[in-house]
Amino acid sequence: MVEDGDQAVLERDLAAVPDYELGKEASAISELTYPLRVLPKLNRNSFWDEDEPDPDLVSGEDTDEFKEDDMTEMAHAKLDEIREQRAYARIAIWEMPLLSQYAKPFVPPTAEQPLRFRYTSYMGEYHPAEKKVVVEFSPADFGLTEGQQLKMIKLAGARFNPAKRTIKMSSESFEHQAQNKRYLAETVEKLVADAKDPTDDFADVPLDMRHYKIKTKPKFPKEWRMSEERMEQIKDYRNEVKRIEDYKKVTDKLIDGTVIINKSLSKPRTPKAVPELVAVRPQRQPRARP
Repeated sequence: MVEDGDQAVLERDLAAVPDYELGKEASAISELTYPLRVLPKLNRNSFWDEDEPDPDLVSGEDTDEFKEDDMTEMAHAKLDEIREQRAYARIAIWEMPLLSQYAKPFVPPTAEQPLRFRYTSYMGEYHPAEKKVVVEFSPADFGLTEGQQLKMIKLAGARFNPAKRTIKMSSESFEHQAQNKRYLAETVEKLVADAKDPTDDFADVPLDMRHYKIKTKPKFPKEWRMSEERMEQIKDYRNEVKRIEDYKKVTDKLIDGTVIINKSLSKPRTPKAVPELVAVRPQRQPRARP
């Protein structure tokens, strides 16, 4: 057993050793990190080792236990959704009415604006289809002759709609809408220049309309339309039916379903005789003697 005085002398002598202090610090760090290095005890009574944690498993989940002092992640997500809806509601109430001062009366496009562009927006969110631009125009808006218009239609091919007499093209090859719009405008300019080229009028090229499928819309038959003559016919028919019913009531020839049912129910019903079934035993055939 070491006394206190001897312990102090021992500590002083050990302090003279060069690596004593380093060893003391290392032992202190080892004692602090000991719980992290201890493997969990395995439960030998578990089925299929369900309760046995894997020491090599690296998980990104938070190991802190839920102490019932906060909401769950699903509740926080729901609150974020409600905050976003309220933000849009505030914009609609307080900021949208201010846009009325920038309103301008509608002015129809002039003859110098034959192209009609269409864009797609997703309310400020990024979407791959947002860069797509569609242009629609009519060959008759460029001041072309009948032959030049027919040539432009043949050059457009399947992009021509014979029902609307318009040509529709789209582009999404570039990253931004402005680039796709400029590409479409240049394509239309080339198409108009080719249509005005007198070297070849494409007279030997047949006009192919197989790409367009005619859709027949059902129409209301003319015979079903309500006219004054039709109304008079319906009135005459109803008056004739009423006259026949009145005559049957007077002559007691009108068939009343309620009266017929009551008569059938008032008649006494005699139960039908049911033949009684009698069990018949099968007869045994005599055995043939040898």
